[in-house]
Amino acid sequence: MTDRSPDLDADVDVDTTAPDHTGSPATRVLGLAALATLVLWALYGLVWSPPDVNQSDAVRLFYVHVPSAILAYTGCFLTAFASGMWLRRRSRGWDALAAASAELGLVFVTITLVTGSLWGNVTWGTFWTWDARLTSTALLAVMLVGYLALRRVEISPAGSARAAVMGLLLVPNVIIVNRSVEWWRSLHQTSTLMKLEPSIEGEMLTAFAVGMLAGALVFAWLLIHRFRVAWLEQQVEQHDLEAAVAARRAEAGVPQTTKTTEAQPV
Repeated sequence: MTDRSPDLDADVDVDTTAPDHTGSPATRVLGLAALATLVLWALYGLVWSPPDVNQSDAVRLFYVHVPSAILAYTGCFLTAFASGMWLRRRSRGWDALAAASAELGLVFVTITLVTGSLWGNVTWGTFWTWDARLTSTALLAVMLVGYLALRRVEISPAGSARAAVMGLLLVPNVIIVNRSVEWWRSLHQTSTLMKLEPSIEGEMLTAFAVGMLAGALVFAWLLIHRFRVAWLEQQVEQHDLEAAVAARRAEAGVPQTTKTTEAQPV
Protein backbone atom coordinates (compact mmCIF):
# COMPACT_ATOMS: atom_id res chain seq x y z
CA MET A 1 0.00 0.00 0.00
CA THR A 2 1.21 3.55 -0.64
CA ASP A 3 2.37 5.47 2.42
CA ARG A 4 -0.20 8.01 3.60
CA SER A 5 0.74 11.67 3.88
CA PRO A 6 1.49 13.00 7.41
CA ASP A 7 -1.11 15.80 7.18
CA LEU A 8 -3.90 13.28 6.57
CA ASP A 9 -2.69 11.01 9.35
CA ALA A 10 -2.65 13.95 11.69
CA ASP A 11 -6.34 14.66 11.09
CA VAL A 12 -7.77 11.16 10.78
CA ASP A 13 -7.30 8.11 12.92
CA VAL A 14 -6.55 5.55 10.22
CA ASP A 15 -5.83 1.86 10.45
CA THR A 16 -2.06 1.47 9.91
CA THR A 17 -2.08 -2.29 10.40
CA ALA A 18 -3.18 -3.11 6.83
CA PRO A 19 -0.61 -5.28 5.00
CA ASP A 20 1.33 -3.98 2.01
CA HIS A 21 0.65 -7.18 0.05
CA THR A 22 -1.94 -9.94 -0.18
CA GLY A 23 0.35 -12.91 0.33
CA SER A 24 0.74 -15.10 3.40
CA PRO A 25 2.51 -18.39 4.23
CA ALA A 26 -0.76 -20.26 3.61
CA THR A 27 -1.31 -18.70 0.17
CA ARG A 28 2.30 -19.40 -0.80
CA VAL A 29 1.80 -23.08 0.03
CA LEU A 30 -1.50 -23.04 -1.87
CA GLY A 31 0.18 -21.39 -4.86
CA LEU A 32 2.97 -23.99 -4.96
CA ALA A 33 0.39 -26.80 -4.73
CA ALA A 34 -1.57 -25.22 -7.59
CA LEU A 35 1.57 -24.89 -9.71
CA ALA A 36 2.56 -28.51 -9.10
CA THR A 37 -0.88 -29.83 -10.02
CA LEU A 38 -0.95 -27.63 -13.14
CA VAL A 39 2.27 -29.31 -14.32
CA LEU A 40 0.77 -32.73 -13.58
CA TRP A 41 -2.42 -31.67 -15.36
CA ALA A 42 -0.46 -30.71 -18.47
CA LEU A 43 1.37 -34.05 -18.48
CA TYR A 44 -1.82 -36.05 -18.10
CA GLY A 45 -3.82 -33.94 -20.54
CA LEU A 46 -1.22 -33.65 -23.28
CA VAL A 47 1.00 -36.72 -22.91
CA TRP A 48 -0.18 -39.53 -20.68
CA SER A 49 -3.88 -39.76 -21.52
CA PRO A 50 -4.69 -41.51 -24.82
CA PRO A 51 -6.57 -39.90 -27.74
CA ASP A 52 -10.28 -40.58 -27.98
CA VAL A 53 -11.56 -43.22 -30.42
CA ASN A 54 -13.91 -40.76 -32.15
CA GLN A 55 -12.50 -37.29 -31.41
CA SER A 56 -8.81 -38.16 -31.41
CA ASP A 57 -6.65 -35.47 -29.73
CA ALA A 58 -9.52 -32.95 -29.69
CA VAL A 59 -10.73 -34.68 -26.53
CA ARG A 60 -7.86 -33.00 -24.66
CA LEU A 61 -9.92 -29.80 -24.70
CA PHE A 62 -12.32 -31.65 -22.40
CA TYR A 63 -9.76 -31.52 -19.58
CA VAL A 64 -9.86 -27.71 -19.69
CA HIS A 65 -13.41 -27.06 -20.86
CA VAL A 66 -15.35 -29.01 -18.24
CA PRO A 67 -13.34 -27.95 -15.14
CA SER A 68 -13.59 -24.33 -16.33
CA ALA A 69 -17.37 -24.63 -16.64
CA ILE A 70 -17.67 -26.13 -13.14
CA LEU A 71 -15.49 -23.37 -11.67
CA ALA A 72 -17.54 -20.73 -13.52
CA TYR A 73 -20.64 -22.17 -11.83
CA THR A 74 -18.77 -22.05 -8.51
CA GLY A 75 -17.94 -18.37 -8.98
CA CYS A 76 -21.59 -17.59 -9.76
CA PHE A 77 -22.89 -19.51 -6.73
CA LEU A 78 -20.37 -17.76 -4.47
CA THR A 79 -21.40 -14.37 -5.88
CA ALA A 80 -25.07 -15.13 -5.29
CA PHE A 81 -24.44 -16.38 -1.75
CA ALA A 82 -22.24 -13.42 -0.82
CA SER A 83 -24.77 -11.01 -2.39
CA GLY A 84 -27.55 -12.54 -0.29
CA MET A 85 -25.44 -12.23 2.86
CA TRP A 86 -24.64 -8.62 2.00
CA LEU A 87 -28.34 -7.82 1.59
CA ARG A 88 -28.93 -9.34 5.02
CA ARG A 89 -25.96 -8.02 6.97
CA ARG A 90 -24.57 -5.11 4.88
CA SER A 91 -21.04 -6.30 5.64
CA ARG A 92 -18.10 -5.01 3.62
CA GLY A 93 -16.52 -8.45 3.72
CA TRP A 94 -19.45 -10.12 1.96
CA ASP A 95 -19.48 -7.34 -0.63
CA ALA A 96 -15.77 -7.88 -1.33
CA LEU A 97 -16.31 -11.65 -1.65
CA ALA A 98 -19.18 -11.13 -4.11
CA ALA A 99 -17.03 -8.89 -6.31
CA ALA A 100 -14.02 -11.21 -6.21
CA SER A 101 -15.99 -14.36 -7.04
CA ALA A 102 -17.86 -12.61 -9.87
CA GLU A 103 -14.59 -11.63 -11.51
CA LEU A 104 -13.32 -15.20 -11.29
CA GLY A 105 -16.64 -16.49 -12.57
CA LEU A 106 -16.24 -14.25 -15.63
CA VAL A 107 -12.66 -15.46 -16.20
CA PHE A 108 -13.66 -19.12 -16.12
CA VAL A 109 -16.84 -18.71 -18.17
CA THR A 110 -14.72 -16.96 -20.82
CA ILE A 111 -12.30 -19.91 -20.83
CA THR A 112 -15.32 -22.21 -21.13
CA LEU A 113 -16.64 -20.33 -24.17
CA VAL A 114 -13.23 -20.18 -25.89
CA THR A 115 -12.40 -23.86 -25.38
CA GLY A 116 -15.96 -24.83 -26.27
CA SER A 117 -15.72 -22.90 -29.55
CA LEU A 118 -12.44 -24.61 -30.43
CA TRP A 119 -13.90 -27.99 -29.58
CA GLY A 120 -17.08 -27.22 -31.53
CA ASN A 121 -15.09 -26.31 -34.62
CA VAL A 122 -13.51 -29.77 -34.57
CA THR A 123 -16.65 -31.79 -33.79
CA TRP A 124 -19.43 -29.66 -35.35
CA GLY A 125 -17.49 -27.86 -38.07
CA THR A 126 -18.27 -24.38 -36.69
CA PHE A 127 -16.96 -22.18 -33.89
CA TRP A 128 -20.43 -21.01 -32.89
CA THR A 129 -24.07 -21.94 -33.25
CA TRP A 130 -27.10 -20.62 -31.39
CA ASP A 131 -27.46 -23.84 -29.47
CA ALA A 132 -29.29 -23.71 -26.10
CA ARG A 133 -26.16 -24.53 -24.09
CA LEU A 134 -23.94 -22.05 -25.94
CA THR A 135 -26.50 -19.26 -25.89
CA SER A 136 -27.29 -19.61 -22.19
CA THR A 137 -23.57 -19.72 -21.36
CA ALA A 138 -22.98 -16.55 -23.38
CA LEU A 139 -25.88 -14.94 -21.50
CA LEU A 140 -24.24 -15.94 -18.22
CA ALA A 141 -21.05 -14.14 -19.31
CA VAL A 142 -23.08 -11.05 -20.22
CA MET A 143 -24.79 -11.13 -16.80
CA LEU A 144 -21.42 -11.29 -15.04
CA VAL A 145 -20.16 -8.33 -17.08
CA GLY A 146 -23.36 -6.47 -16.24
CA TYR A 147 -23.00 -7.28 -12.55
CA LEU A 148 -19.45 -5.95 -12.44
CA ALA A 149 -20.41 -2.87 -14.47
CA LEU A 150 -23.37 -2.18 -12.18
CA ARG A 151 -21.04 -2.15 -9.19
CA ARG A 152 -19.06 0.66 -10.85
CA VAL A 153 -21.96 2.74 -12.15
CA GLU A 154 -23.24 3.88 -8.77
CA ILE A 155 -20.94 3.47 -5.78
CA SER A 156 -23.54 3.80 -3.04
CA PRO A 157 -25.64 1.50 -0.83
CA ALA A 158 -28.48 1.70 -3.36
CA GLY A 159 -26.14 0.79 -6.22
CA SER A 160 -24.67 -2.10 -4.22
CA ALA A 161 -28.18 -3.36 -3.47
CA ARG A 162 -29.10 -3.40 -7.17
CA ALA A 163 -25.86 -5.23 -7.99
CA ALA A 164 -26.56 -7.73 -5.20
CA VAL A 165 -30.01 -8.48 -6.62
CA MET A 166 -28.43 -9.12 -10.02
CA GLY A 167 -25.91 -11.37 -8.30
CA LEU A 168 -28.78 -13.47 -6.97
CA LEU A 169 -30.15 -13.84 -10.51
CA LEU A 170 -26.98 -15.63 -11.60
CA VAL A 171 -28.15 -18.85 -9.97
CA PRO A 172 -31.28 -19.38 -12.12
CA ASN A 173 -29.21 -18.86 -15.25
CA VAL A 174 -26.57 -21.35 -14.05
CA ILE A 175 -29.36 -23.90 -13.63
CA ILE A 176 -30.60 -23.15 -17.15
CA VAL A 177 -27.07 -23.57 -18.55
CA ASN A 178 -26.58 -26.87 -16.76
CA ARG A 179 -29.97 -28.36 -17.70
CA SER A 180 -30.28 -26.89 -21.19
CA VAL A 181 -29.10 -30.08 -22.91
CA GLU A 182 -31.86 -32.01 -21.10
CA TRP A 183 -34.66 -29.46 -21.58
CA TRP A 184 -34.10 -28.66 -25.28
CA ARG A 185 -32.77 -30.42 -28.33
CA SER A 186 -29.11 -29.54 -28.43
CA LEU A 187 -25.98 -30.18 -30.45
CA HIS A 188 -24.08 -30.18 -27.20
CA GLN A 189 -23.57 -33.61 -25.73
CA THR A 190 -25.30 -34.54 -22.49
CA SER A 191 -23.44 -34.89 -19.22
CA THR A 192 -20.38 -37.09 -19.44
CA LEU A 193 -19.72 -37.48 -15.73
CA MET A 194 -23.06 -37.17 -13.91
CA LYS A 195 -24.22 -40.63 -14.87
CA LEU A 196 -24.41 -43.97 -13.10
CA GLU A 197 -21.83 -45.13 -15.64
CA PRO A 198 -19.57 -42.21 -16.73
CA SER A 199 -18.55 -42.11 -20.39
CA ILE A 200 -14.85 -41.85 -19.59
CA GLU A 201 -12.60 -44.05 -17.50
CA GLY A 202 -8.98 -44.97 -16.90
CA GLU A 203 -6.32 -42.39 -17.71
CA MET A 204 -8.91 -40.05 -19.25
CA LEU A 205 -10.85 -39.93 -15.99
CA THR A 206 -7.59 -39.44 -14.07
CA ALA A 207 -6.60 -36.57 -16.36
CA PHE A 208 -9.96 -34.92 -15.75
CA ALA A 209 -9.69 -35.41 -11.97
CA VAL A 210 -6.20 -33.89 -11.90
CA GLY A 211 -7.44 -30.99 -14.04
CA MET A 212 -10.36 -30.44 -11.70
CA LEU A 213 -8.03 -30.41 -8.67
CA ALA A 214 -5.59 -28.03 -10.38
CA GLY A 215 -8.39 -25.69 -11.42
CA ALA A 216 -9.88 -25.71 -7.92
CA LEU A 217 -6.52 -24.85 -6.35
CA VAL A 218 -5.94 -22.03 -8.84
CA PHE A 219 -9.48 -20.76 -8.23
CA ALA A 220 -8.97 -20.76 -4.45
CA TRP A 221 -5.59 -19.02 -4.73
CA LEU A 222 -6.95 -16.31 -7.02
CA LEU A 223 -10.09 -15.86 -4.91
CA ILE A 224 -8.12 -15.32 -1.70
CA HIS A 225 -5.83 -12.74 -3.30
CA ARG A 226 -8.65 -10.94 -5.13
CA PHE A 227 -10.71 -10.82 -1.96
CA ARG A 228 -7.81 -9.29 -0.04
CA VAL A 229 -7.25 -6.72 -2.79
CA ALA A 230 -10.96 -5.79 -2.70
CA TRP A 231 -10.81 -5.49 1.08
CA LEU A 232 -7.76 -3.20 0.93
CA GLU A 233 -9.50 -1.11 -1.76
CA GLN A 234 -12.43 -0.66 0.61
CA GLN A 235 -10.07 0.46 3.37
CA VAL A 236 -8.51 3.04 1.04
CA GLU A 237 -11.96 4.33 0.03
CA GLN A 238 -12.98 4.53 3.69
CA HIS A 239 -9.78 6.42 4.53
CA ASP A 240 -10.32 8.89 1.67
CA LEU A 241 -13.91 9.49 2.80
CA GLU A 242 -12.87 10.06 6.41
CA ALA A 243 -10.07 12.38 5.32
CA ALA A 244 -12.51 14.45 3.25
CA VAL A 245 -15.01 14.64 6.12
CA ALA A 246 -12.24 15.60 8.56
CA ALA A 247 -11.05 18.34 6.22
CA ARG A 248 -14.56 19.80 5.90
CA ARG A 249 -15.02 19.69 9.67
CA ALA A 250 -11.70 21.43 10.17
CA GLU A 251 -12.74 24.20 7.77
CA ALA A 252 -16.01 24.61 9.66
CA GLY A 253 -14.34 24.53 13.05
CA VAL A 254 -16.26 21.41 14.13
CA PRO A 255 -14.46 19.25 16.73
CA GLN A 256 -13.21 15.90 15.46
CA THR A 257 -15.09 12.82 16.56
CA THR A 258 -13.54 9.50 17.43
CA LYS A 259 -13.22 7.14 14.52
CA THR A 260 -15.16 3.94 14.89
CA THR A 261 -13.27 0.72 14.32
CA GLU A 262 -13.95 -0.86 10.95
CA ALA A 263 -15.43 -4.34 11.12
CA GLN A 264 -13.18 -7.14 9.96
CA PRO A 265 -13.88 -9.02 6.73
CA VAL A 266 -15.70 -12.32 6.53
